[in-house]
Amino acid sequence: MQRTKSSLLQIQPPTYGNLVTILSIDGGGIRGIIPATILEFLESQLQELDGEEARLADYFDVIAGTSTGGLVTAMLGAPNEKKRPLFSAKDIKPFYLEHCPKIFPQKLGIFDGYPRSVLKALSGPKYNGKYLHSLVKEKLGDTKLNQTLTNVVIPTFDIKNLQPTIFSSFQVKHNPSLNALLSDICIATSAAPTYLAAHYFQTKDAEGKAMREFNLIDGGVAANNPALVAVGEVTREIIENSPDFVAIRPLEYDRFLVISLGTGCHKARKYSADEAAKWGVLGWLTGNGSTPLVDVFNQAGADMVSLYLSVVLKALSSQKTYLRIQDDTLLGQISPVDVATLKNLNDLVEVGEQSLKRPVSRVNLDTGNYQPYGRETNAEALKRFAELLSQEKRLRESNSKIPSGNIIADKA
Repeated sequence: MQRTKSSLLQIQPPTYGNLVTILSIDGGGIRGIIPATILEFLESQLQELDGEEARLADYFDVIAGTSTGGLVTAMLGAPNEKKRPLFSAKDIKPFYLEHCPKIFPQKLGIFDGYPRSVLKALSGPKYNGKYLHSLVKEKLGDTKLNQTLTNVVIPTFDIKNLQPTIFSSFQVKHNPSLNALLSDICIATSAAPTYLAAHYFQTKDAEGKAMREFNLIDGGVAANNPALVAVGEVTREIIENSPDFVAIRPLEYDRFLVISLGTGCHKARKYSADEAAKWGVLGWLTGNGSTPLVDVFNQAGADMVSLYLSVVLKALSSQKTYLRIQDDTLLGQISPVDVATLKNLNDLVEVGEQSLKRPVSRVNLDTGNYQPYGRETNAEALKRFAELLSQEKRLRESNSKIPSGNIIADKA
């Protein structure tokens, strides 16, 4: 049964419910269209339950994203003039189809392809980023981190301080110097080494005085899969006795609902020691026509996060509230993060659609492959998660109307 529009308000704090709900989206350039396709399906299931005005930001306490996932996070969490999400999930796929070919223009000529990659690796970033910068600034305008409709967590890496910088709705409450424009955050977290230039900007106070400067590159350097970062941000809030989490104890991870979406990885693009032993700097940047160094640190970090979360949540008997969707069968031209031809983009949409039909899987670190886990397909799991999210939202709305001292949130 559908609910009325009046109940579709900004999500109530977790203290009124049973669960902490987290959505995480990996980095991966144009391959962000894969999780975009999956998110469209999830949002459609929520709309079947709660009406067509339902949006993902109405259900998740935290949306986390790195690189292209950071852009999707901002699109889902930024408000429009009506204080509703700027984009619905179904808007993201057309956005990628329209704009990716202009962000990553595919030039043809004698110095393109592998020779061109070598030349660009020597002379600077592969793409100038001008279209991406203007597009992001146009769409997100003057919206700042503290204005999102739900909490967002977007990792970046500061190359001047050589440490991660996490733009978090939770931290900005205590550290105003992090209150940057969402457009600057998105440009920074997308600045993948060798592809796009590092991004410099400052945050300023109400009087226009500079508070802090940032020299940032792609968040994938620190956390290409930001799910664990999001869990850490929530844990910090619980430990510090945030009023939004008073009903949840530290390390009570069996009350976490986590959906983590990958952007796919190459089935065949693996490198032998004999092959890599011959590489110098250019080999690690352009070996086998790809970017091995970027492939390695992105995939290693993403899989380690997935392994850790699946083991921890399984130990707490809560594996049914953790879902990782990752396709490891990408082949040919659809595997690079920047080959933005219309054919490749449509093929990636197909990858996302096929991912829904595959069984829920977990990564096997002995083989590097994803293996089926249980009998559910990803689509069936997402339908179940939609039910859990809808029930959780209803519970919070009900409990938020009674005196706080009488709130009883039974453990799910």
